[in-house]
Amino acid sequence: MKAGKSKPKVPYHRKPGDLTLDAWQAALRKQFAEIKPLKIKNSGSHDVFSDYSVLNPENGNTYKVAIRSAEPGINFCTCLDFKTNALGTCKHIEAVLLKIQKKSQTKKTLHQGFEPHYTSVYLKYGETRQVKIRIGTEQQKKFKELAKKHFDVEGTLIPSAFFSIDTFLRAAHQLHPDFRCYEDALQFIIDYREKIRRHDLTEKFFNSKNSFDKIINAKLFPYQEEGIKFAVKTGRSLIADDMGLGKTIQAIGAAEAMKKLFDISKVLIVCPTSLKYQWKSEIEKFTSSSLTVIEGQNQIREKQLIEKSFYKICSYNVVGRDLEKINVADFDLVILDEAQRIKNWQTNIAKSVKKIHSKYMIVLTGTPLENKLEELYSIVQVIDPLKLGALYRFVNQHQVIDEASGKITGYKELNKIGEHLKDILLRRHKRDVLKQLPKRMDKNIFVSMTEKQLDYYNEAKEAVSKLVNKWARFKFLNEIDRQFLLINLNRMRMACNSTFIIDQETRHDTKIDELMDILEAVFSNDNEKVVVFSQWERMTRIVAQELDARKIGYESLHGGVPSKQREQLFKNFNNDLSCKVFLSTDAGGVGLNLQAASVLVNLDLPWNPAVLEQRIGRIHRMGQKKNVQIINLISANTIEEEMLGKLKFKSSMAMGVLDNGEDTVFLGESKFAQLMKDVQTLTESGHEKPMALSEETKKEKEDAARTFGVTENKTDDEQRNLFDTKPETTVRVTANKKIEKNTPTHVHELLESSAGFLEKLFATLADKEKTEELVNTLVKQDESTGQSYLQIPLQNKESLAKGLAVLSQLFGGVKI
Repeated sequence: MKAGKSKPKVPYHRKPGDLTLDAWQAALRKQFAEIKPLKIKNSGSHDVFSDYSVLNPENGNTYKVAIRSAEPGINFCTCLDFKTNALGTCKHIEAVLLKIQKKSQTKKTLHQGFEPHYTSVYLKYGETRQVKIRIGTEQQKKFKELAKKHFDVEGTLIPSAFFSIDTFLRAAHQLHPDFRCYEDALQFIIDYREKIRRHDLTEKFFNSKNSFDKIINAKLFPYQEEGIKFAVKTGRSLIADDMGLGKTIQAIGAAEAMKKLFDISKVLIVCPTSLKYQWKSEIEKFTSSSLTVIEGQNQIREKQLIEKSFYKICSYNVVGRDLEKINVADFDLVILDEAQRIKNWQTNIAKSVKKIHSKYMIVLTGTPLENKLEELYSIVQVIDPLKLGALYRFVNQHQVIDEASGKITGYKELNKIGEHLKDILLRRHKRDVLKQLPKRMDKNIFVSMTEKQLDYYNEAKEAVSKLVNKWARFKFLNEIDRQFLLINLNRMRMACNSTFIIDQETRHDTKIDELMDILEAVFSNDNEKVVVFSQWERMTRIVAQELDARKIGYESLHGGVPSKQREQLFKNFNNDLSCKVFLSTDAGGVGLNLQAASVLVNLDLPWNPAVLEQRIGRIHRMGQKKNVQIINLISANTIEEEMLGKLKFKSSMAMGVLDNGEDTVFLGESKFAQLMKDVQTLTESGHEKPMALSEETKKEKEDAARTFGVTENKTDDEQRNLFDTKPETTVRVTANKKIEKNTPTHVHELLESSAGFLEKLFATLADKEKTEELVNTLVKQDESTGQSYLQIPLQNKESLAKGLAVLSQLFGGVKI
């Protein structure tokens, strides 16, 4: 190289043709050390062969470096890159060597080499880790003789010696006071012994009779028992079963078994915010263990983390903020749910999660690999950061790259990855365990609500509570009150879905995000299709916008779709592979054959269990060749959960009074009294308050923010007759009640009756299909003349005559 000409930089993204892969990577680390300002301090007694602390000012991290040679191999650094790259060096070691070689004296000492006087046991890092011995100059002969029983001729610890190494260590310390066994080597030995002990305990426990009954209150499928046993035996594992195979219950079962076998006392569950109360529900259902949901302000979360409950449940964003407090809490087991959230190793959340300290780890995801190998690498890092070696080496072994463009065109030797991970990875597809599964599986997923949803919900609940109290005092509600009760009960349910259903202006919800996560998991398997039901067309409209944004094919059925067009919708969904989702209101609850789908998601539950079964019957019916999964999305601690749990669909609800069945307004008093008792159960239970999204969730939603261009659709909504009640309606009803106070009883009753009739009439006329049904009922055609006429049923002619006479007098005295 000519004087004054700078050394050419080693390219970061492309391997030069004249370098091997390892030489290129080593050169990159040396180049980094040359250009980055690392702060180095000698913390030992020797001026060259010593221990050093190396501070990286960019990230604030400090690493310990031990220099033992000028050549790669036995030098050491505490950084992860050194432990995984199998190069024998890293940027921190290179930085120290660079500093040493800047002075002629220390450079000379470095290249003269170093033979220590002391003997040491250290851990050699590479594609496999090995415990090695390095014998020093003092007591050399005696140390060689002592080592023969425990180390082979290459100085590697033999497998049987892992359990007798204690004898060697005691003898070595007695032989020379400067003998040392480095911490990472000792930890490797301890981990190996613990692994063998864990295997033995697990086999002994689960081979005993009724062992699973002792840990969890559930009847498990054989593959779930296998998953629990695998997680317990492995200690740190990845369960990557298909969606719907019960990864949650396997993790809970493993945690309960570890409590029994290994005496663990603290479990941290990290999951998406929307699933915190799903985990709470599952733990309470299947175990008697205590739990705490971590949420709220900083001081509250800090107290929650040190509570003496077995399970702590938090979101990924809480980990990002409270990592230090979490590590102080010292959890024995960490369970990561929906771990694909950390597939991008560059995100702050992923970096924080990987810094959680715990002896045991269970990672759950149905999609460990979606687009890139790096995603799988990132997830495996949480379990064992050394398992897949250096990232550069891993992708180089398995990527197929076009030489001309340099682009990744595919992957190779993927079976080798599976084989390499089989001791920590368990993955079962539905097709693998089909014979074990029931024909139908139902799952409830509990989600939180946003603050805006809660505002709408509580406003409607307050109105219902007032009417419940009024009925409790007088055992009577007039027809306007009954309509108002009905409207607000349904406004509570609408608020559980989205504020858009109520006001058509705002868009606050959580169920849509959860649905999109479900669809992502389902579609990771080829040829899967999903049916999505909601009582409200506006809810399906929001879903359609999300599907459009993701370019997912779908069909949408609601009351405004003409009958002639519906058959084509079914054909498209059942036959077109690109049509993945069928959106439907309860206009599509009867008569549809949607067996192309094996998953059905209910965004809301109808009051009437018969309507729910009609929905499910669209995919779970004769001729269905697949096992089907029914998923119900339920807002936690709301009327939806009460409907599901305590109410158990009591008789008055089962009549369908709130699903266009028997008319609530005109129910007999005994039936209405039963209805009011059920409503009282729904609204005045001792249940916890509805769960709102906390600040951490708002941040989580911002991170995953999407754009919606929500505009009002002028098409008819199936539920507009009862549910499109703006706040002005409340004002109008209140005004009517003021009039009632100043009117005679018979006029009061007449106005009540007429108001109820007009409310129902206007509601019917606002619905296209119902208007058509009304017209067909009232308008008849004379077969002889072909002339149409209006037919209104009356009790008798005398009533009509009297009525017409009264109307004549009434309108005759009215000035217009």
